[in-house]
Amino acid sequence: MKIPFLPTLIGSGFGSGFSPFAPGTAGALLATGLWWVLALFLSEAGLLWTTAALVLVFTVAGIWATDRLIPFWGDDPSRVVVDEMVGVWIALLAVPAGSLMYGAAAFVLFRLFDIFKPLGIRRMERLPGGVGVMMDDVLAGVYSFVLLIAARWLIG
Repeated sequence: MKIPFLPTLIGSGFGSGFSPFAPGTAGALLATGLWWVLALFLSEAGLLWTTAALVLVFTVAGIWATDRLIPFWGDDPSRVVVDEMVGVWIALLAVPAGSLMYGAAAFVLFRLFDIFKPLGIRRMERLPGGVGVMMDDVLAGVYSFVLLIAARWLIG
């Protein structure tokens, strides 16, 4: 049986999941880079709405794609990085448009939460199929978002 193209394209983060080194980081970097490019062309509100739309669309598409890829690649395959893309986009929702400092902080915080999986993040992986693959990164993104909003409030 042949691996389906569209789920592979979505699940692998447009191929970034095939990186031989740190595919999750590659997917998060791709998503962060895309966000920075969008920040060059969109207003602050436009960037916020576009990022929110990316989160919603790719969460649903990621669950769908992952459910179709699990029979070929196994549970929570490292090549599936759409979850990292969604997670970093959630963190970037807290970042002022184009801010390099906060954008880098969003990326680093998200990756730390994703790698170490504290505060119930690991438990999310127990959810079945594509939902479990996606939700641990969604929660890592939410925690990163909360910390960034708190930092922006404290710093002013």
